[in-house]
Amino acid sequence: MSRLYNAPRPLVWKVWTDPKHLAQWWGPFGAARTTCEMDFRVGGEFRVLMTTPEGQTVPAAGEFLEIVEPERIVYEGDARAPTDCGCGLPPKARVEVLFEAVREKTRLEIFTRFPDEAALIAANAAGFSTSWNKTLDEMAPYLQRLMENER
Repeated sequence: MSRLYNAPRPLVWKVWTDPKHLAQWWGPFGAARTTCEMDFRVGGEFRVLMTTPEGQTVPAAGEFLEIVEPERIVYEGDARAPTDCGCGLPPKARVEVLFEAVREKTRLEIFTRFPDEAALIAANAAGFSTSWNKTLDEMAPYLQRLMENER
């Protein structure tokens, strides 16, 4: 998945690495339904809790494997995730997030490697691609609001 955001790379990095910002755009249910805890270091863990409109709490959890500021984050989904989608972080899937400066904009690319084809099929059946695309679309207006508030 890829997006080009009309925001500088340091800001895009910040909204990915600061839990108070991440909770504002992560997930398809909106900021009022999302909380985040994060230990942003290699070996550190994070947990995002999302509440569906029906009141069900759905976690996304993982461990940071690699951090190269402000270029790259690699993390892996918790093997104990209760759903095949993992709310954007499927169990045992490895996710690489790349942040590329393109003049005053940022190209964000996400690569997800599943443990096997069955895990990929199960994640997509549970809404993995749909949820990620909605989430990444929600990030753009959040970035714009932050930039407007800084002016």
